[in-house]
Amino acid sequence: MSSEVKSSIDKKINTGRKIILQTPQDDDRPVYISGNFNDWKTQDHQFLMTKLEKGKYEFSFPDEPRFKGELIYKFTKGDWSEVEIDRYGNKTPNRLWNDKQTSKVEKVAKWRKNWLPYRPSQLPKIHLISEEFEIPQLNKTRKIWALLPHDYETSDQSYPVLYLQDAQNLFNEESEFGNWQIDKKLAVMSDYGIGKIIIIAIEHGESERLQEYNVGKTILGKGNGKEYIRFITDTLKPFVDKTFRTKSEREFTGIGGSSMGGLVSIFSGLIYPEVFGKLMIFSPSLWVIPKIKLGFLDFFEPMETRIYLYAGGDESETMVKHVTKLRKRIIKRESLLGRVKVRLSINEEGKHTEQYWSDEFPKAIEWLFYSDKED
Repeated sequence: MSSEVKSSIDKKINTGRKIILQTPQDDDRPVYISGNFNDWKTQDHQFLMTKLEKGKYEFSFPDEPRFKGELIYKFTKGDWSEVEIDRYGNKTPNRLWNDKQTSKVEKVAKWRKNWLPYRPSQLPKIHLISEEFEIPQLNKTRKIWALLPHDYETSDQSYPVLYLQDAQNLFNEESEFGNWQIDKKLAVMSDYGIGKIIIIAIEHGESERLQEYNVGKTILGKGNGKEYIRFITDTLKPFVDKTFRTKSEREFTGIGGSSMGGLVSIFSGLIYPEVFGKLMIFSPSLWVIPKIKLGFLDFFEPMETRIYLYAGGDESETMVKHVTKLRKRIIKRESLLGRVKVRLSINEEGKHTEQYWSDEFPKAIEWLFYSDKED
């Protein structure tokens, strides 16, 4: 077939608008268009751009009425953590197409990768609450931090609060296993209106970590998880609400963690629904208690609760299966119907490491505290 004939056929098929995208900073990640025409989905394969060559892409909108009016959109590499940014690393405004032209050339200077880069001026203020905060329920002390919004000292706002386990691995650059980089992620998130939150980071008990995060009798033996949870609800939270400008109500209060920290956070929310309305559960160690019982929930008045569950497909043979089963059991329980919303996020390539929890952190914050989407 001659090039002239092929070109003629293409013109007959693609009679809608066409975008040509040029980007000097390119890599192997695909490029998607997200906008008012697809509910701003970030990895919609219907709007996957065709790569013509390195740094050059194109997309032709179908010749349909819904694509004839004003188009509002952005380019991403598949997620808001991979969205376009300007040459200085700042977020870009939404793009508009509201004229009669049938083709448009766009340019993207840079792309985010795993939510970075960040603006140092937006970094949260890291405040050491205490080197030895008393835990009367366990007759111990613990190092606890507060990450406050970057403009906390010049603002009079009150903020939602998220209590996170394993503080050693949340923002410490010298952490043995890496860290979630929550300080940097919060800096980026503040630019998008989802970073104004107080994080209370509780360091784990080193060699006593497993025992403290283990709730009841499990494969690991009898743990002190219930006492640890009571410390957060009865001792730490009242102190935090008295010390900082918090929105203390349950609908603005969350708890979360990964691995064993995720397990103890599940129980924190399910046992004390009157305290926690948001649960951020990453790669929970459900293998410790494979026959987790939810019957005790019938003793509590069900409340509006949002649970963000994450698992990586490359963590273990059972991680995704356990998390999927937990979600199914929660949403099917009659006493919780309509009250508990669960979002399940699976990364098939995800490993049991801080890197993957770091990437998931902003997504979880947005859905838990700043979204009204059910799942």
